[in-house]
Amino acid sequence: MLRRIHPTALVVFSVIVAFCQCIKTPANKHYPVNPSPLLQTRFVRLPLGIVRPSGWLRDQLVIQSQGLTGHLDEFWPDLMESAWKGGEGEAWERGPYYLNGLVPLAYILDDDRLIKKAEPFIEYMLNSGRGDGWFGPPANEDRWPLAVAMKVLTQYYEATRDTRVLRLLERYFQYLKDNPPDWPDDAWRGVRAMENAVTGYWLYRRTGNPDILEVTQSIFNNSFDWPSFFITFPWDTKALEERRIPYNWKSDGLTAHVVNVAMAVKYPGLWYQQARDERFKEAVYRGIENLDTHHGQVGGRFSGDEHLSGRRPTQGTEFCAVVEYMFSVEKLMEIFGDPALGDRLELLAYNSLPGTMTPDGWAHQYDQQANQVLVTDAERAWSSNGNTSNLYGLMPNYPCCLANMHQAWPLFVEHMWMATHDQGLAAVAYGPCVVSARVANGMEVTIVQETDYPFDGTIRMTLELSGPARFPLYFRIPGWAEDARLIANGDTVEAKPGTFAVVQRRWESGDKIHITFPMKVRTETRYNNAVSVLRGPLYYSLRIGKSYKRVRLKSDRITSIDYMGSADWEIRPTTPWNYGLVIDPEDPDDVIVQKHTIPKFPFIDNGERVYTLEKDRFIPWKGDASVVLRMKGRRIPGWRMKDHSADDPPQSPIPSDEREKVIELVPYGCARLRITEFPVIER
Repeated sequence: MLRRIHPTALVVFSVIVAFCQCIKTPANKHYPVNPSPLLQTRFVRLPLGIVRPSGWLRDQLVIQSQGLTGHLDEFWPDLMESAWKGGEGEAWERGPYYLNGLVPLAYILDDDRLIKKAEPFIEYMLNSGRGDGWFGPPANEDRWPLAVAMKVLTQYYEATRDTRVLRLLERYFQYLKDNPPDWPDDAWRGVRAMENAVTGYWLYRRTGNPDILEVTQSIFNNSFDWPSFFITFPWDTKALEERRIPYNWKSDGLTAHVVNVAMAVKYPGLWYQQARDERFKEAVYRGIENLDTHHGQVGGRFSGDEHLSGRRPTQGTEFCAVVEYMFSVEKLMEIFGDPALGDRLELLAYNSLPGTMTPDGWAHQYDQQANQVLVTDAERAWSSNGNTSNLYGLMPNYPCCLANMHQAWPLFVEHMWMATHDQGLAAVAYGPCVVSARVANGMEVTIVQETDYPFDGTIRMTLELSGPARFPLYFRIPGWAEDARLIANGDTVEAKPGTFAVVQRRWESGDKIHITFPMKVRTETRYNNAVSVLRGPLYYSLRIGKSYKRVRLKSDRITSIDYMGSADWEIRPTTPWNYGLVIDPEDPDDVIVQKHTIPKFPFIDNGERVYTLEKDRFIPWKGDASVVLRMKGRRIPGWRMKDHSADDPPQSPIPSDEREKVIELVPYGCARLRITEFPVIER
């Protein structure tokens, strides 16, 4: 497979170091930034706890704390007996994966119960260091889980300032410096090697230890060449049609593995900071473009029912790929500050993330589908996943997602605001939250954001300061937000879609910002010329009647476990699903928008089953989704099932003699059964 050769890399790097040490560029004074010779990031990530959720978003994180994340270690043997807290159980990635969500969730919510759950894992890790710098369970000899464990420890340090973290991390990077490169292309630690750079650069910002950059360069030079992969992109549509995409676990197959690709999208961007070469920035954008073109799905994701599998709306996307793609986009937003990355992040967070979970946080899918009309234990046209992969349950395929899914919501909250180098703040993703951060010459500002976004486009912000201060605020204007309005203390500010609107002024406590994003219904052309319907950052799906059936799974790797709300569900339709839209895709104005109060479970619709702790049972939910679209459609009798999924949408436009009727669409994240790519009825 691809392997880079850089015979002059060290010489070039030395020249860059000498040159950059002579350059003084403005930098944020209040939070750790890239020291020389690293290229400065566009924005500065704020430490854990500075951004906290409120409103419906806090409800969503509380649901997570009361669901699988908050109880999984009480009944899943891989965590109950985890070697990552000194037990005799699983010693590889599952403990670190779980903590990568548990730790930030615990400290964002100030939840003592969750903090206490994390303590034995953290203490074990901090006390597990060997003399040579290696750490973790003795049974683990693989570098991959240590890359995840280090990310956990950085979060813990930001919440507690426990200096033991810095000492352990520095010793481990010394271990990597002292030992030969071990990043083979046919192993997870090899194709994911640059995940170590996430912690490496974090640590370098705090210590300035030049050995860390030597290690990251060695990792980059001796691991798979992801930048060239994303630029040349061998696994395109033609490769799919010719069946050349390798559905295996060898070195070539690992480059088509959806989670590896989702992680790796950020690797050229990470290295860009050190290499200072525009080729690596280009690789990021070419990679995203190639994934959208050849494997793109609604909700901002790309397909991979374990391996890359094309644009058909019934191909699945593994849950791990969604959460890792979110993290990649968050890091890339920090590095490049591109508003389009914020748009992408919201698509993932507000569609693909909730769409693959039950509203109560007690069950998840392994593979989600854009057109998902039957959730059962049956063979589908997956690239390489099992028959249970689209069940909502505890571990419907490999248990990796059960361990890894917990990071998505808390890390999203962390990255909603970032600091700027002119001592201000940038709103990069919207939702109800509160940020308290240092600005100007060190004054702390608290900005309270009140909104029902993404269900509504009105956002109100109020500033709280101890005294007047001059600093800028940056507001991302989504690319879809035509006619956006931004008013700061009565003054209208230009708000051009696809940019950051900057308000530079002398702020005082009580100042207010009012943002309006008109959420005009629009469409997007998809597979076979079908269309998807969007309003703001939300995709909308056909509301389909649902019948839940609880099932039990038992195999070598998939097991149902009865504990509180843990359950495995098949879901079958009780109403027709094969509708086309009677719509003008260029001007979809014949749509009625019905808004409702956001319910206790933000991503829920009528007929869902939710677990109630008070009654210790599942009850059917009676209530509407937060937004319902009413529009016209006609059934297409010839559009039927194939391989236990909806067949491909027939090529649009398509005739239909069926009676026209009003159909209802709900947000994608509220729909466990759904049609999201609709044929267009011929007029």
